[in-house]
Amino acid sequence: MTGRPGGDPTTPPAGGGPTDRGPADGGPADGGDHRTHTLGLLYPPSGRARDYTTMQLAFVGGVAEAAAPYGYDVLLSPADTGDDPSFRRMLGQRAVGGDRRGDGGGRRVDGVIVMEIRREDGRVEHLVEQGFPFVAIGRNHRADEAGWVDLDFAGLASGCVRHLADLGHHRIAFVNRSEELFNSGYGFARLGHEGYVTAMADLGHEPRAYLCGEDLASGEEVVARILAEDPATTSLVTMNEAALEGVYRGLTRHGRAVPRDFSVVGVAASPWAEQVTPQLTAAEIPAKEMSRVAVELMVERLRSPGSTPRHVLLKPLITLRSSTGRCRPVPGSEPEPEFPDFDVDFRYADFDASFRTSPGRGACRTRSTAAASCVPPAREPLSSVSAVPWPPAAPTSRARRPSAGGTTSPWTTSSPV
Repeated sequence: MTGRPGGDPTTPPAGGGPTDRGPADGGPADGGDHRTHTLGLLYPPSGRARDYTTMQLAFVGGVAEAAAPYGYDVLLSPADTGDDPSFRRMLGQRAVGGDRRGDGGGRRVDGVIVMEIRREDGRVEHLVEQGFPFVAIGRNHRADEAGWVDLDFAGLASGCVRHLADLGHHRIAFVNRSEELFNSGYGFARLGHEGYVTAMADLGHEPRAYLCGEDLASGEEVVARILAEDPATTSLVTMNEAALEGVYRGLTRHGRAVPRDFSVVGVAASPWAEQVTPQLTAAEIPAKEMSRVAVELMVERLRSPGSTPRHVLLKPLITLRSSTGRCRPVPGSEPEPEFPDFDVDFRYADFDASFRTSPGRGACRTRSTAAASCVPPAREPLSSVSAVPWPPAAPTSRARRPSAGGTTSPWTTSSPV
């Protein structure tokens, strides 16, 4: 990935051209004379096959685009540990275990942008110990010593739960990222889980969280697990955009139409949210904006190494699309309503007990203070039923009767019916 050559990497060019600021305004920790005009990007792939997901590639492209106007190239490393050889080579240091491929060439970058931050992250620890300039997309307690930009994942997960609760849902599942990422301590996965659990507890609902691989098949599998454990589930919150299409397919396979029978809301970038049908109601992950802010924070760090680090926490609003609706309980999942028992004594009915009905009909006999109770129809003896001829005989003819004015009345007739 190539930035714009020739410009000062500490100041964005005005009007698209290079600036004339001197090199003393920026540079790495060991001096401006050894500037590389390159930023490092530590970004381990999170796909099941150790490849970059579409969301991750959006961040990579965003960083490269944001760095170019400052005259920086971007060097990408998949390092996820502090002793990864590519990470050590980036800093111009000998790799752990005697790998000398990092020696001889010096550092390769002026500063480092760290992504996929864990609660305990060896990369961040090493950068802090070495005093090497860095910023983070994400955060932990050590990243506070440098600048960072992050989403309020706990607040976003909580907001998604409350959106569903406002629609009447209370059986709400949570689909998180993969087990590997969660157990490794990735901040966004842990923060999202905490926000979901807290919101469910505040609402008095039982939380049910699931870890899910980042592919289509995993999305289908997690839906099968959710409905097997609680068939009455009517909604879910997801932070796993890579499995989103699989989630939709799984719901269709189990006869749940979105949003008629099942509501889905999540934290996902708009390309993911808009490519499924119906489109996903979601809080946006602004990859391009976060990348731009991270590059700005990195440049500030290089220009003013002693300045107070700046922290930027973003909390996008939920964009309402088409994947959520009012809760419709699954048939059979709600308790049957209970009705009071009435002691009806027919000896005190309010009408004559000799009331008779036509054959085939029932009579309702009740006291004024009791609920109606239907009783079998009373049958009359055949001897008491009068015979009715069929068809009825035609009426006799009636002559026109003159009216008082000498005319005939319109309601009389002279012909047989």
